[in-house]
Amino acid sequence: MKKFLAIVLGVILIFSFTGCDVLMQALEQSAGSSAPSQSEVVQGLKKALEVGTEYAVNQLHKKDGYFRNMAVKILLPPDVQNVLNTAMNNRTVKRLGLDKVLQRKVDDVVLSINRSAEAAAIEAKPIFVNTIRTMSIVDAYNILKGQDVTHKAQGFDSLAATHYMEYKTRPQLFNLYKPKMEAALGRDLGLGFSANDAWNTAVKYYNNYVATILRKPKINYTLADYVTNKALDGLFYMIGQEEKKIRKDPYKYGYDIIRRVFGYVKNNI
Repeated sequence: MKKFLAIVLGVILIFSFTGCDVLMQALEQSAGSSAPSQSEVVQGLKKALEVGTEYAVNQLHKKDGYFRNMAVKILLPPDVQNVLNTAMNNRTVKRLGLDKVLQRKVDDVVLSINRSAEAAAIEAKPIFVNTIRTMSIVDAYNILKGQDVTHKAQGFDSLAATHYMEYKTRPQLFNLYKPKMEAALGRDLGLGFSANDAWNTAVKYYNNYVATILRKPKINYTLADYVTNKALDGLFYMIGQEEKKIRKDPYKYGYDIIRRVFGYVKNNI
């Protein structure tokens, strides 16, 4: 074990000064012919990313992909929900039975938001494909080792590939998702206001009174920003779950290159 660690340390030091080609050669020499080649490392990592991102997109794009999955379901922010709860608990509103009407309308908004996210999910595919295709050799190898190339995590990162994809694609995906979210949030709830209206009311009250009294930062983002980011959080959560599965048990996947590359890392590094 000590000898192996010394070899790995030496290889990493070599890499620091010479680059990926020398690193892969050193790995092959230290571990024997079973070590994956440079091209295999890149192919294996890219195939794993293709599998993980496609699975996440397909799962979220289908009906109820967001709505019935409590790990990623998009709900209204607490600020908005508090305003709506206050309205529904008003005596007059309850006496007239409007609280139940309002709740149904709120449920419709939440459903609409999640349906919009489900529709938008498929549009992530070409962005992911382009990002995977243009990944560098160095990034591929570091990600394979579980190194967060965005430098946000220290030590082994079981979500290194997911973090890389999020770092590279999130701004583009935000621009794709947001128009669909805005359309869903702008629809009238049926009582003369939309989810956006409820949000603006809550934010105005919070910024003018609560934030000032409690000396807290004011809210300066829109409801569309909030739900769009939640939709993207759900997308990368699903990718991350698939990455963990691949790293934990690469042998169950029907691709030789994934089994070979990730299996080698699992058993030797």
